[in-house]
Amino acid sequence: MTVVAKILQSKPDSAVHTVAPSASVLDALQLMADRGIGAVLVVEGEAIAGIFTERDYARKIALMGRTSAATQVRDVMTSAVRFVRPDQTSEQCMQIMSTGRLRHLPVVDSHGKLVGMISIGDLVKDIISEQKFIIEQLEHYITGTH
Repeated sequence: MTVVAKILQSKPDSAVHTVAPSASVLDALQLMADRGIGAVLVVEGEAIAGIFTERDYARKIALMGRTSAATQVRDVMTSAVRFVRPDQTSEQCMQIMSTGRLRHLPVVDSHGKLVGMISIGDLVKDIISEQKFIIEQLEHYITGTH
């Protein structure tokens, strides 16, 4: 079982991209497009105020006839943000994501400081890597090679 801290270390770009609640949805979308990410955290000072995701855009902008340039992120963000700690396991994260139908989880240390963000893709990549390692070990055991 891998812990979240190890998953964060293995990410090529561990930067957490954030926007202010007053940012326009268009600005948030541009940041997401520029960085190739599906969500940004909405922060006020150092406090997490919410999360804005592609799903928020699809459901709260496009389907409701709002415009991205005229709508502030605070009006469409998800305020109830689930987060995990660096010492939690990938299995615990998968459970939280599956139960909450989430694709992104901010990682917060024991002092409440934001230290990263993991996605469902990060977890899948980690699980596949772990399974490959186990398969290789079993193959070596069966064939008697080292």
